Formats: sequence, structure tokens, C-alpha cells
Amino acid sequence: MTKAELVEMIAGRTGVSKKDTGIVVNLILENIGQALEAGDKVELRGFGSFKVKNRRARLARNPRTGEAVHVPSKQVPYFKASNELKSKLNEKGSEETGQPVETTGI
Repeated sequence: MTKAELVEMIAGRTGVSKKDTGIVVNLILENIGQALEAGDKVELRGFGSFKVKNRRARLARNPRTGEAVHVPSKQVPYFKASNELKSKLNEKGSEETGQPVETTGI
């Protein structure tokens, strides 16, 4: 789903114009980004949480030449799904296939 599709879906369900809905969606995403930039964690109950993780500097290898390359430390955004969202996804998966969905790595 793209942002435009999200705006269209919300506008259709609420009766609010696409223009106004687009403004609200953009403001929400902008504020989440600003909070992450400030180092804050953003938690949306029942959906998940966004936070920033620090990746440490490391040495990597150029696969073509084998030469060692320094990769500097950096901050990366991280999303962790809530247990409620995970349950919804697994319920849907087990309904479709009749079998539980594997959740390794989550």
C-alpha cells in the first residue's frame, strides 16, 4: 500500500476530502520522523513502536576486490510490531492455510 492509497482509503471511510486527509497523513508521518530525529521512541498501541538504533562502525570487505572497507557508525530507524498486530497476522495466516504461520525471527 502506498501513501496515496492510504489517503484514499481513509478519505473514503471518513468522508473527509482527500486533500485534508493527505495533510493529516503527512503531518503524522512528519511528526513521527521528527520524534525519531530527536531520539524519542514512538509507540502506537496495538500497532507497534518506532525507535532509532545505533549501528556501530565496522570493517567490511568489498566483494569484488576483497579490500577492507571502513563502514562508519550510523543510526537506523527500527520498527517492532506489537503482539496484537502479530496475533492478527498469524490468525489470518492460519485461517487461509488451515495451519499456523511460522514466526521465526520475530
